[in-house]
Amino acid sequence: MAKTKLEYIWLDGYTPTQSLRSKTKIVSKFSGKLSDCPIWSFDGSSTQQAPGGSSDLLLKPVALFPDPDRKDGWLVMTEVLNPDGTPHPSNGRATIDDEDSDFWFGFEQEYFLWDNNTNKPLGFPENGYPAPQGPYYCGVGAGKAFGRHIVEDHLDQMIAAGINIEGINAEVATGQWEFQIFAKGAREAGDQVWVARYLAERNGEKYGVSINWHCKPVRGDWNGSGMHANFSNSALREAGSKEVFEKVCRAFEPVIKEHIEVYGADNHLRLTGLHETQAIDKFSFGISDRGASIRIPISTVENGWKGYLEDRRPNSSADPYKVAARIIKTVKSALK
Repeated sequence: MAKTKLEYIWLDGYTPTQSLRSKTKIVSKFSGKLSDCPIWSFDGSSTQQAPGGSSDLLLKPVALFPDPDRKDGWLVMTEVLNPDGTPHPSNGRATIDDEDSDFWFGFEQEYFLWDNNTNKPLGFPENGYPAPQGPYYCGVGAGKAFGRHIVEDHLDQMIAAGINIEGINAEVATGQWEFQIFAKGAREAGDQVWVARYLAERNGEKYGVSINWHCKPVRGDWNGSGMHANFSNSALREAGSKEVFEKVCRAFEPVIKEHIEVYGADNHLRLTGLHETQAIDKFSFGISDRGASIRIPISTVENGWKGYLEDRRPNSSADPYKVAARIIKTVKSALK
C-alpha cells in the first residue's frame, strides 16, 4: 500500500515573534487534495500555546504544496484551533477580513544568511567588518554575493512547491537577501510567505546556515531587514483618481500605533529615518519615496492612478497574516 508523507506546518505561541513548527504524518492512498488532509492535533504545552493539564490543540489544513525534498510528499500549511474548533489566540490567519479575496498582496521578504560559527552574517570576517555597503545590492562576484548557492537552492524549492515566487536578489548588506511573493487573497499570500520561510529554514539545515529574520541583527551603518507589503483592492486597482490614493494613505496616519504593533518586534531599531526608512513614530507618503512610510509606485501614477501601494514599515520577522489583516482594516475604513 502506497504511503505519503504530509508535513504539517504551524506557528507556535512564542512572543513577540512566533516560530515555525512542523511534524510528519504518514497516510495511505492520498489524493493530493487539501480536503483529504485530516485535522491533526499536537501538544500545545511544548509550544507555549496551552497548559500541560489541557495541552491538545488542533491543526486545521489550509493550504497544500508539493514537497520539493520528498518524493510524492506534501507540505500542509495549517492554522491552530482550540479543541472546540475556535481559532487559538496565536492564529493570525483567522483575523483576516477578506472573504472574497479582493485584496492582493505582494510581500518583499528580506533576511540574512547567518554563519553559526561566527554568529555573524555570511561574508562578515570573524574579526571586524567587511567593506561598507554599496557593492552588495544585486551584486555579482565572490566578494559581493555570499551564499548564492544556498539562495538558488531555495528558489528552486519554492518553484517546485508551486509558490508564486516573483523574484530574488542580493540586498544592501553583506549576506542579506530578498525574495518576493505575490498572491490574490490575503490568506493565500500569508500561506505562501510562511511556507517559503519554512523552506528557507529547512534548506539552511543542509548547509549548516541559519536564517536570521530579525529586523536589525547587525547594529550600526547596515541596512535592516524589512517585509515591504505591496497591496491593492479593486477600488485601488480601478480608482483612476489621485484623490482616492491620497485618502487611503492619509487613513494610515491616525493608526500608526496599531500598525506598528503587528509590524514585527524591535522595529524601532530599523525604523530610524535612515537606511530607506521613515522614523517609527512618524508617518509620510509620497510618489517613489523609499524613505516614506507608504510609497506610491510610479507605475501606479503612470497607469492613470490605478494600481497599488507599498507599506514599507513591516519588518522581516512580522507575521504576514497580521500585517495583511491590519492593512485591510485601515483601507476598508478609508473607503467606507
